[in-house]
Amino acid sequence: MKILLIGYGKMGKTIEELALAKGHEIVGKLTHENAGQLSGFNSTNTDVAIEFTHPEAAFDNISYCLKNGIPVVSGSTGWQNRFAEASESCKENNGSFFYASNFSIGVNLFFHFNEYIASRMQQYPDYAVQIKEIHHLQKVDKPSGTAITAAEGILKSYPELNGWALEENATDEKLPIISERLENVIGTHVVRYATAIDEIELSHVAHSRTGFASGALMAAEWLPGRKGVFGMKDLLNL
Repeated sequence: MKILLIGYGKMGKTIEELALAKGHEIVGKLTHENAGQLSGFNSTNTDVAIEFTHPEAAFDNISYCLKNGIPVVSGSTGWQNRFAEASESCKENNGSFFYASNFSIGVNLFFHFNEYIASRMQQYPDYAVQIKEIHHLQKVDKPSGTAITAAEGILKSYPELNGWALEENATDEKLPIISERLENVIGTHVVRYATAIDEIELSHVAHSRTGFASGALMAAEWLPGRKGVFGMKDLLNL
């Protein structure tokens, strides 16, 4: 399979290593320095693109792929305010678009259990719910896309909450998310339900990027030939 890597940071390099080990071909490795070369790729020379870039670049990269017949897998976060536009572009171009805020199989099981626990805990209003996420210092967006996805899963069962907010901006009407940036932290997410008496926590702690990269590569192998917008629930049949 001919794979185009849009974004060649730590994640892109890990994906490349796994892809080459499985016999795939990397037809391009784009960074902000050679981003203009994207115009040289299309459905005739690329089977699938894997996109991990900054929030300000993600939408344009995804749009280019969809308009040029390249199935695209994206894990960029911080651009979700334009997700509906990307989905519409996918529909208009009969494209193939796979998006996940986190490609780790473990994290997506975490999302699945998070929704279930929220549906049960909502019956016990004495327990205040919050999310905490910790990432490395280089992570640009705050909160993480994974934390936002977890929040959305909780909010399905808490209609009395009017969305989420970073802790410093939170009110009683919003789900608080605590974001911390520390050295050498791959990614930690904790959902906590607390009273003065006790606490219940659901957590996921990543020990390496391999789980994220292998999930993204799995999605890239699965996507070609399918039309529409997909996510990890489709891939994992959750």
